[in-house]
Amino acid sequence: MVSQLRTAMAQINFMVGAIEENAERIIAVTEKCRNELSAHLVIFPELALTGYPPEDLLLRPELYMRVESAINKIKAYTDKITVIAGFPEKTAQGTFNSAAVISRGEIVSIYRKHKLPNYSVFDEKRYFISSAEPAVININNIPVGLTICEDAWYPEPIRKACSAGAKIIININASPYHTAKNTEREEMLKRRVNECKTPVLYVNMIGGQDELVFDGASFALNSKGEITHRGHSFKEDLIAVDFHRTKHGIEPLKGHCEKKAPLIKNIYNALVLGVRDYINKNRFSGAVIGLSGGIDSALTLAIAADAIGSKNVEAVSMPSRYTADMSIEDAKIMSQKLGVDFSVIPIESAFKSFLETLKDQFKEYDEDTTEENIQARCRGVILMAISNKKGKIVLTTGNKSEMAVGYATLYGDMAGGFCVLKDVSKTLVYKLSRYRNSISRVIPGRIISRPPSAELAPNQKDEDSLPPYDILDPILEMYIEQDKCIKEIVNAGYSENVVKDIAKMVDRNEYKRRQAPPGVRITERAFGRDRRYPITSRFGRYK
Repeated sequence: MVSQLRTAMAQINFMVGAIEENAERIIAVTEKCRNELSAHLVIFPELALTGYPPEDLLLRPELYMRVESAINKIKAYTDKITVIAGFPEKTAQGTFNSAAVISRGEIVSIYRKHKLPNYSVFDEKRYFISSAEPAVININNIPVGLTICEDAWYPEPIRKACSAGAKIIININASPYHTAKNTEREEMLKRRVNECKTPVLYVNMIGGQDELVFDGASFALNSKGEITHRGHSFKEDLIAVDFHRTKHGIEPLKGHCEKKAPLIKNIYNALVLGVRDYINKNRFSGAVIGLSGGIDSALTLAIAADAIGSKNVEAVSMPSRYTADMSIEDAKIMSQKLGVDFSVIPIESAFKSFLETLKDQFKEYDEDTTEENIQARCRGVILMAISNKKGKIVLTTGNKSEMAVGYATLYGDMAGGFCVLKDVSKTLVYKLSRYRNSISRVIPGRIISRPPSAELAPNQKDEDSLPPYDILDPILEMYIEQDKCIKEIVNAGYSENVVKDIAKMVDRNEYKRRQAPPGVRITERAFGRDRRYPITSRFGRYK
């Protein structure tokens, strides 16, 4: 069947602020689409020229001069192909989140985003003003309507484009990943298609940007709401979509659809991509991890090795007087399995030195968590010293459950540059560890099966201080991610005293979380960009 219009959806890993490099990527992909795919149209994601989100870079006048120069350079490569790419557009009225249509060396049309998200991780009303005008362009005599990301979550923008004559809708996106997002997107676009009976191309960015991970998974829908194409998740892809005329209108010919991966695989891949891009885009030479012999640091090590290669990862065991022999043994075994550099640096002498230095201050006090925290801080100093000397980033190993209740030491196990498991609950840590071992058994079974312990006191276990994780994690999910009050959580079947204790711990440890390093976001309510609570507050009532 003859293709009336060949489009290419380019899900590319752009770099925030690297305007010239992003333009070169756009040019290179455009050349490939024209010369190898014979495409009439290539579509790039939202704010492709600046990367997403550029945040307060949008307040710098220099940015717009560089964007204009980059667009002028792209124009020279559009004599036989049309390019659609997102960019920030500065006008006399204000700044728009826009899509430029570039063809035959000129910008032939500009679409300005209608719906500006201002919730969760999004803050677009800080930077942009909205438009209400549709944009429909003719490509190979086929009218194509444009929308940007959030526009598709509302009926009006697509309806306006269809009313203006569009026979195909293009939606360009910088849509970050969370565990339910992929299904939500596809179901939402099916609703839009059912409303307007018009095919849709959904083009999404991929890559890690600070806490956010963009998963790609671009797709095409025909006018019946059937998915005809789906790209890869968590890696770059170039998806060709051919359209032809039928008695019902313009329709995409069926093409390749990547199968949806299991949720646990997607989460793992999101963590790997987030770590890889944070390290590489920030130009660290590698990573160093305190490998305790516990499950959190074991999973962190596996993710790091998968992200940047074993040769670029260093693991350090820092035993104390309370560290079990099996912890050191398992740390060494895992390092050997992965092929990462491994060393043992005992902290006993440093710990004793601190106790000696502080003996006059402590002489009237009994031992408590202070001494435990000193051990953690000894380890933090060692890791940061290695980081400074070798240019490697310290990857911290705490999980979301611990961060939620403050079961972590400021300037100790929280010391570092990036927290891989910051948005991963303890119960999910176990699931991810088993998933990683299903690929290759790199995490010793004893690490997964033994009771979790910080090993900062004799015979210590996490459950000495916390409820069992199969009780703690559901309560945390309801309180943090679903904003349920204490009464609602108790009504779900949990002890009122336990729920109140957990809520207290969450609320009073906000000051710790503010000082924690960033980490990969995988849920709808991560600490940091998503959940912004005051440190000083008496909102909670725990009587």
